[in-house]
Amino acid sequence: MSEDIWVFGYGSLVWRPDFDFAEKCPATVNNWVRRFWQGSTDHRGVPGKPGRVVTLEAKEGGMCWGMAYRIVAANAKPIIDALNFREKGGYRLESVKLTLHMENPLSVEGMVYIGTPKNPNYLGPETTERIAAQVVASAGPSGPNYEYVLRLAEALRNLGAHDWHVFEIEKFVREILHQKKF
Repeated sequence: MSEDIWVFGYGSLVWRPDFDFAEKCPATVNNWVRRFWQGSTDHRGVPGKPGRVVTLEAKEGGMCWGMAYRIVAANAKPIIDALNFREKGGYRLESVKLTLHMENPLSVEGMVYIGTPKNPNYLGPETTERIAAQVVASAGPSGPNYEYVLRLAEALRNLGAHDWHVFEIEKFVREILHQKKF
């Protein structure tokens, strides 16, 4: 690749990018919302008992906060190859317009991984309570699914971002975990 690229993370990439980047910046994408509608059979669940992780859903007027990472051109191909492997569970790489929330906000083209309804791991919408129950019951090679929810909620709060979907699921996950302790 001949130019630096921006990669937008809205799930685990917010708190655990695991790649070299030249710069990171809180960012948003417009007309998209984050939803726990993607199944995970390779990180936060296993085949036959998938966990739930986030994907983006197109929604007019919506906005999703996350973290954007600038990758220098010389490192872009091996990093994208590694991310393609990491996000292999049904995600595809798409181009999107990002707003970088710097001292002076800046609009740039970026790349994002989206799990669409056409991928085999897509689980789709469900009630908050059922999503939370599935999350608490799931674990995979990257750890318990509930950890993903709690870390994402914490990372969003650290960004000053509010995401009612994530925070509602977090609330129910915490309630279920609290009940299990007794």
